Amino acid sequence: MDPAVADLVVELVEKMGLLRRDMVHRKEAEKYEARLARIEQKLSALAEHISREDADLAKRVRTAWQLPARSLAFRNAEHQKELRSDEPPAAGTRRGADDEG
Repeated sequence: MDPAVADLVVELVEKMGLLRRDMVHRKEAEKYEARLARIEQKLSALAEHISREDADLAKRVRTAWQLPARSLAFRNAEHQKELRSDEPPAAGTRRGADDEG
């Protein structure tokens, strides 16, 4: 699967997982228990299908549904690493010919 599409699928499932978690915390999930169960069935089938080609992506999809806050935290940590690697050296850090002594 295209990595961009894979990331979008994980983000979508994560948002649905966060909504489900909020509904549980607000004690509103009981009204929608059957619908949430059907969504979980479909996501499980999707993850099973994906696992045939990409076990890591299937794990990400399952985590995004079952533990959306954890999934989001990992995504944010990866994003922060990318931002730090793109930053120029901090002021006062010298690179180049001056470093040779």
